[in-house]
Amino acid sequence: MIDILAKEFQIKEFYIKNLINLTEEGATVPFIARYRKEMTGGMTETEIREILERKEYMENLEKRKSSIIESIKEKGKLTDELEKKIISTTNLKDLEDIYAPYRSKKKTKADIARENGLQPMADFIKNTDDSNEIERYAQNFINENIKSLDEAIEGAMEIIIFEIGHDIEIKNRVRELIRENGKINTEKRKDVTSRTNFEDYYDFSQEITKIPPHRVLAIFRGESEKILKVKLYIDEDILINAIKGKISSKNIILNRYVESAIKYALKRIILLSLELEFRQELFFSAEEKAIKIFSENLRALLMTPPVKNARILGIDPAFRTGCKYAAIDETGRLLEYGVIYPTEPQKDYENSKRILIDLIKKHKINGIAIGNGTASRETEEFISKIISEEKLQIGYTIVSEAGASVYSASENAIKEFPELDVTIRGAISIARRVLDPLSELIKIDPKSIGVGMYQHDVNQKKLSHKLDEVVVDVVNNVGVDINTASFNLLKYVSGLNENIAEKIIEYRNKKGLFNSREELKKISGIGEVTFNQAAGFLKIYDGDEPLDRMFIHPEQYDNVYKLLNYLELSIENANMIRFKLKGEKIDDICKKFNIG
Repeated sequence: MIDILAKEFQIKEFYIKNLINLTEEGATVPFIARYRKEMTGGMTETEIREILERKEYMENLEKRKSSIIESIKEKGKLTDELEKKIISTTNLKDLEDIYAPYRSKKKTKADIARENGLQPMADFIKNTDDSNEIERYAQNFINENIKSLDEAIEGAMEIIIFEIGHDIEIKNRVRELIRENGKINTEKRKDVTSRTNFEDYYDFSQEITKIPPHRVLAIFRGESEKILKVKLYIDEDILINAIKGKISSKNIILNRYVESAIKYALKRIILLSLELEFRQELFFSAEEKAIKIFSENLRALLMTPPVKNARILGIDPAFRTGCKYAAIDETGRLLEYGVIYPTEPQKDYENSKRILIDLIKKHKINGIAIGNGTASRETEEFISKIISEEKLQIGYTIVSEAGASVYSASENAIKEFPELDVTIRGAISIARRVLDPLSELIKIDPKSIGVGMYQHDVNQKKLSHKLDEVVVDVVNNVGVDINTASFNLLKYVSGLNENIAEKIIEYRNKKGLFNSREELKKISGIGEVTFNQAAGFLKIYDGDEPLDRMFIHPEQYDNVYKLLNYLELSIENANMIRFKLKGEKIDDICKKFNIG
């Protein structure tokens, strides 16, 4: 397996071996990517995951091979040649093609025909161009099970249909042609009479090579809601001619029986299985692309730079129920909250203006965050007018409210602000999304943040897994201040989980601020392995050890100090390292101090 992965990814075998060993020892992807670069040749998080996913695929392939071999053996149909063919297969699709003729638990018509001794009859038909000769030869097979010439020929035909339908070369050629020429056709179901969101697809056709992922997901949603009928279409004459070409290359004569068998095999076996296969392929491809867009959008959102040392006023706009507001300080602590009514129907401009100006002056507000929901535009006009009239030195921004209502009603929000209404919690969330987007958005289920379309159509387990990977990568790339980080941030740190995150919060509440990374070892559940995985990502900015505020791992502290001494530098002027290393042989320095 290691040699195959090395060839596929064009990476040295010992790097692949090291990666597998590290993961088996419990190392996380962020830890390997940042602190074990020398062992993996500098693989990124994405490359590591791709290799591990491919490894899992290959392991599943081997398990499936064993299962198929056992299944065919139980049926008494396993030959040495078939077993070798199964073992040498390199992908699941080809493997399932090989297994297809043996999958059915019931006897097929071809099985019964073979049991009745009609295989020689089938072989004769494939090698004879004379219909009279075929009929004469069929007389040899009439017995108590086969009563007539027609029965003998029909049985032999079933064998030929089965052979053509399960011929891997033929199936692959049909696959190619469907991929090149196939279309997806959709139409409205006859029982649909009312208007729907799928009217664009009531009479729709597009080549499968050109249909975009969002359209695929829309079509299949329309089908699942019993609004659309969806069919894979291809000109069958193209396929029949291609099959004839393959049949001829096998030295089989294209007589009327074989030509008839081709048509039956195409309709009854090949197209039935390939339509299902292509539908799945189209959906999975669209799903994969949709999930990729989700993850890219989520990453960009979570990586939005924070607005440091600012006091933010968050406003959750509305008409009838008024605009809820919440002021927060530089740490996200709630200062004051309330409701104003600058929009219809009350339109209480003067009173709303007075409250807002008093609030801004009282709490020294630096910026205003307005939610982008209902009445957002009207609230923006109100804020803009106040700033202009009063010549306030303050800016405002429009913030996505996606997921704010989900967070407001969550256990986290209730635990943090048990006495507040959900709408006020929403205004706090809007303000905090400007102050520290990562810390705030991390509290919300990624699927609720509004970073993609058709989130309910894709596999929820796959989507959650991919979005969790993005959150993990972002949190660990940014790093976490252990003395201010919330439970929601800590649980995503390399090596930690919800249980340990809770214990860190409990320890911090009981003992006070952490003074060093080493102090983590005092917490129950954090042994050497967990500490090793997590320590480099947990930062302490005003502790006893200056290196604790950096991404440098504690395992390297001694080497770092030896390097600094060699270069006659201190931590305070460590930014001079690059200058001091000019003229030095970097490789020699790396080896001397065991630093990458």
